[in-house]
Amino acid sequence: MSTSPLNLKVNFLQEFRDYLLITFGLLCYAVGFTCFQLPYQITTGGVAGAGAVIFYATGFPVQWTFFLVNIFLLIAAVKVLGWRFCMKTIYAVFMLTFLLGFVKEVMLYYADIHPELYRLSEGYPPQIVRDNAFMSCILGAAIEGIGLGVVFLSNGSTGGTDIIAAIINKYKDVTLGQMMMLCDFVIISSSILLPDSSIDNLLYGYCTLIITNLLLDYVVDRGRQSVQFFIFSDKYDEIASAINLTHRGVTVLDGKGWYTKQERKVLVVLAKKRESTIIFRIIQSIDPNAFVSQSKVIGVFGYGFDKIKVNAEKK
Repeated sequence: MSTSPLNLKVNFLQEFRDYLLITFGLLCYAVGFTCFQLPYQITTGGVAGAGAVIFYATGFPVQWTFFLVNIFLLIAAVKVLGWRFCMKTIYAVFMLTFLLGFVKEVMLYYADIHPELYRLSEGYPPQIVRDNAFMSCILGAAIEGIGLGVVFLSNGSTGGTDIIAAIINKYKDVTLGQMMMLCDFVIISSSILLPDSSIDNLLYGYCTLIITNLLLDYVVDRGRQSVQFFIFSDKYDEIASAINLTHRGVTVLDGKGWYTKQERKVLVVLAKKRESTIIFRIIQSIDPNAFVSQSKVIGVFGYGFDKIKVNAEKK
């Protein structure tokens, strides 16, 4: 079955958009981590967090720890999960390695030009939020969470604990969120073993983990909200045809009004929340007197929405 030039163009534009958004999300993560977490020795989750622990202990750059660990994880991921899963992850690993170093160098450059605006510690990025570790923790975690949410919405991954969680999730009935939370908890807890660590820094790390995951879930859920329409109209065929032109499917059900005892058709439409306005405009333009019920749905799985995944253990 051949692929038309139009489909190829659409696929290319979608992929380009994904990579553009992944890059933006990674930049947000690098800014939140480098500008707000590192200056106060706050440990975040993931391989970047493990790299931060090594940096605090030895001074070895975070980006190189992140890169080296992910290379080994990617080799395992390619064998277990395949190239399709790993392509955007490979891109994200190389891009985030670059951005972690780039953002740090930019911060050091501006600190040299305007030393009165920053407080410097040898080997560390300058403190943007001076003498307020908690505020820096909140801001950094929020920016990291938003960045990760954008990456995940674009079908991307930052590697590290994402890869570990995805591999385990393939064989065990454990959610990605649970595995990532466990890995991150272990990494952050290990920071207490550092010579200069304190309970305050450990608690800031836990706050970072909680806030990052809250923002991550918020961004992902907002981007994946779906709605369900029940549409009652005598002009159901015109409405269904018009909605189909937006590349959104319509199901026609046979119904019967119990009061009127009349047979009628009912349209059922599942759509993304952002498509609601378009559907309402279509209905209003064709039949302003149509009866419409709209409701939120917890999850929609299948073509055009999220993929169905069921783990079944062989007996």
